Amino acid sequence: MPAVVNSPLNENQSNKNQLNKNVFFSASSIIIALLLYTALLPKQAQSLFNLIQSNIIENGSWFYVLTVAFIFFFVAFLGLSRYGDIRLGPDHSTPDYSLGSWISMLFAAGMGIGLMFFGVAEPLMHYLSPPTAQTGTVEAVREAMKMTFFHWGLHAWAIYAVVALVLAYFSYRHNLPLTLRSALYPLIGDRIYQWPGHIVDVFAVVSTVFGVATSLGLGASQVNAGFGYLFGIEVSTTNQIIIMCVITGLAVISVATGLDKGIKILSETNMALAIILLLLIFVLGPTVFLLQAYLQNIGDYLADIVHNTFNLFAYKKTDWIGGWTIFYWGWWLAWAPFVGLFIARISRGRTIREFIIGVMLIPTVFTLFWMTIFGNSAIDLVHSQGVVELGEMVSKDSSVALFVFLENFPLTSVLSFFSVLMIIIFFVTSCDSGAMVVDMLCSHGSNNTPLWQRVYWAVGIGIVAGILLLVGGLSALQTMTIASALPFTVVLLLAIVGLIKALKVEGFKQESQLITPIPHSGGDNNDSWQNRLKNVVDFPNKSNVNKFISKIVTPALDSVAKELRENDINVEISDNNGLSLVIDHGEDQAFVYRVLARKYSQPDYANEENDDEQSYYRAEVHLVEGGQDYDIMGWSKTAVINDIIDQYHKHLHFLHLLR
Repeated sequence: MPAVVNSPLNENQSNKNQLNKNVFFSASSIIIALLLYTALLPKQAQSLFNLIQSNIIENGSWFYVLTVAFIFFFVAFLGLSRYGDIRLGPDHSTPDYSLGSWISMLFAAGMGIGLMFFGVAEPLMHYLSPPTAQTGTVEAVREAMKMTFFHWGLHAWAIYAVVALVLAYFSYRHNLPLTLRSALYPLIGDRIYQWPGHIVDVFAVVSTVFGVATSLGLGASQVNAGFGYLFGIEVSTTNQIIIMCVITGLAVISVATGLDKGIKILSETNMALAIILLLLIFVLGPTVFLLQAYLQNIGDYLADIVHNTFNLFAYKKTDWIGGWTIFYWGWWLAWAPFVGLFIARISRGRTIREFIIGVMLIPTVFTLFWMTIFGNSAIDLVHSQGVVELGEMVSKDSSVALFVFLENFPLTSVLSFFSVLMIIIFFVTSCDSGAMVVDMLCSHGSNNTPLWQRVYWAVGIGIVAGILLLVGGLSALQTMTIASALPFTVVLLLAIVGLIKALKVEGFKQESQLITPIPHSGGDNNDSWQNRLKNVVDFPNKSNVNKFISKIVTPALDSVAKELRENDINVEISDNNGLSLVIDHGEDQAFVYRVLARKYSQPDYANEENDDEQSYYRAEVHLVEGGQDYDIMGWSKTAVINDIIDQYHKHLHFLHLLR
């Protein structure tokens, strides 16, 4: 089995832009079979769903709790460890998206509809029926917010982060497909391109479809409730199906425009709307109290985070944990392939530490602030101001919670319309980004796929949500979420093992770069200090750099290659994407020394005029990991040879540590 991933030219990836029929047809068949069973035998299906859910909660809840706890502490460790400096891509890569766009897209995909649905409902429901505290007390208020924070805080984003990290690391760092199977490369090698890899992606597709469908079911019921308050439209399953069809149609339009247009624009729009609505409630509500509550909620949450992480209510038999904590862990795990792949798709170029901080902390801070503003305001209305009808309405139908809550503020109709608009956009964003992700899983990780594939999955997700909503309501969606997350959880744990193994190899690589090379002097006339100084202050054009590569670098690489061949070492020189010397080491990672002419903007103080306007070029060295950010332009042949030997010496030391 390979100890390190290095397959930039792997022949198995030559069809990466084609449909992976094994995954596409297998996943579609499983989903269709489950839907037919649910639609044709609804009572039997409902009975089976209830049996599955009760068995998972009774016998498998410990597995979900232990898995999520492990993921949480593992991600925290990675962010603090030396591995945090590793970049998700070549060493020279930079982020594809600005920080604002990046946060907007990951937030909209990760939490959108859920925040709108549960922002008021969950804290109130915990307050009215707390797991341990007495209803109606101050302790019930604190416990309600503490458990809400626990369900929507760091653990949820840790699940998303670890899946996204696995995908981004193996795809951008080691040029493997942007699908979950790639994480198993350190464990099973090229068999990821065979049935073991197909099975992994099939599980990811099925889990994603049912996870997104659950979110769409919540969104449809809440949009229907909003229309009922605004326009008097009846709240019914039929109307929710109609709403779902309309939203799915909008999602098809969005997914057809691609990531950089439809999805990005919708995400940024919704982020702006969310901030506006949040500020309105914050200003119109008990502002000072909310600030105090936010800080205290965070303190309570962090103080009990370890206790709550492992709390299974083993000494107090209750259905509460199954209806809440296990459902949420199952929901986040079911959503993880979708959100994880989506976050990975937009996170190329960031370091692991920057990635973990961005994915775990920034959305969590905003999410918990949202829950405080809406949740504490709602509880305050019931607990302190006696608005008991709010609690009664939420107990009857949680989908109307937000709109009943907004009735207690000025400009109720405006706020309600604003909220419905946000829910619709979140709805569309979840559906279109979910379709894009599933399509990538079925296309070897490529998002450059035919339009019909993206439309197929956008419509398919809507159909799944509609049928489950029609047959079993939200309880069926909830059960399918928890059940579909179970096999994916096993796959995810294997993927984490693969990531740990690969990062261990990266650690050896970093250590090998720290050894001190043997001092050398070129002995050529070009190594005089005058020539070295001239090279430092010079700003050569592209023609001069290419001439240097041709006249100096090429003979240097030829000389090294000749010497290595005389020692029976397999070495090749290639001019594909720069001039490269590649030394093959069989099962171990190959050594690559590549020189590229890279373009930069010329500084203002430079006086020389180049052919390429105000730009200049550098002859930069790239290794397997990417650009090393140093320029060898103007070096002598001997100096170039010695640099190759230095880098090769480090590589051999890396292979020594690896053994």
